[in-house]
This record gives sequence, C-alpha cells and structure tokens, in this order.
Amino acid sequence: MNPPDLHYAKSHEWIRIDGDTATIGITKFAVEQLTEPTFLELAKIGKEVQQEAEIGIIESVKSTSSIYAPVSGTVLDVNQAALKDLSLVNDDPFGKGWLLKLKVGPDTNLDHLQTTTQYEAQIAGH
Repeated sequence: MNPPDLHYAKSHEWIRIDGDTATIGITKFAVEQLTEPTFLELAKIGKEVQQEAEIGIIESVKSTSSIYAPVSGTVLDVNQAALKDLSLVNDDPFGKGWLLKLKVGPDTNLDHLQTTTQYEAQIAGH
C-alpha cells in the first residue's frame, strides 16, 4: 500500500513536502522490481538539482536504476543510515528508507506528480 499523503513520479520516486523541505525516496514497487538493492549513491549535500535530473543511482544484482528529482531544489540532507544499510530502503522505503531531503522554493508545484490512486493505477498496468 502506498501512503496517501505522498505524491508520486512516474519514474517511481515519492515525495513528501513539509514547509520548504521535500523528503524523497523510491516506492515499494521500485524496490520490488530491483530485488535486493546492493549499492546506493546519492547527490551530495549542497548540490542544486533540477526537476527530473538524476539525484542518485541504486543497483541490485538484477539491474541499475537512476533516481530522479521529482522537484527542483538544494540537497539539505542525505540518509546516511540508508547508504550504510540498504535493508532500510528494501524493508521500509516510505519510512526509514527515505533517500534525501531538498530545500524547495515557495512556488514548488506538484501538479505534474501523481496521487496515490493515479500511481497505483500506473503500477497495476505495468
């Protein structure tokens, strides 16, 4: 089940906005498609990122996937625990497995992202 308070990118990232901070991660569906992540690399703190730009790479025995920014902003924080222990991403992608936080502008728009219902329809047709 995908949390209803999040927005979702078609490329399987989720985002939660709290004031001027956006927390970003990958969905459970994305983790399941990867099968047991083995390597994670994320953008560095202070990096300016543009919407839809690559902000990381996640690898598994099965494949390598890029992680994209659902919105533009500046990297505020990187989940060091997840970098050290990929089971957090695997076991709790919507909680302890978050990937990074961006500082976003007051005019950040989420209209291009999907609601939970829209995202679940997308993955059902996958």
